[in-house]
Amino acid sequence: MIKQPVTINLSTGLVARPVAQLVQVASQYESEIYVEIGRKRVNAKSIMGMMTLGLDAGEEITLSANGKDEEAAMSSIVTYLSASA
Repeated sequence: MIKQPVTINLSTGLVARPVAQLVQVASQYESEIYVEIGRKRVNAKSIMGMMTLGLDAGEEITLSANGKDEEAAMSSIVTYLSASA
């Protein structure tokens, strides 16, 4: 299992479309992937779960991945969240 803090650099934060894209990225991997902020921990492959977080640009989350492709999964998601698009 690997964990990494990540700052959301998407200008809109994680609203509907960016959440859907994040879930698509996460769903490409077999690993379990979770997003944590405060006491909330949500499966990154769950669009409804991710929407409940209401994350804004500039917020820091903890991303965790556990599985045989955890490093690739972590790298892809960090790249997506770090984009300043």
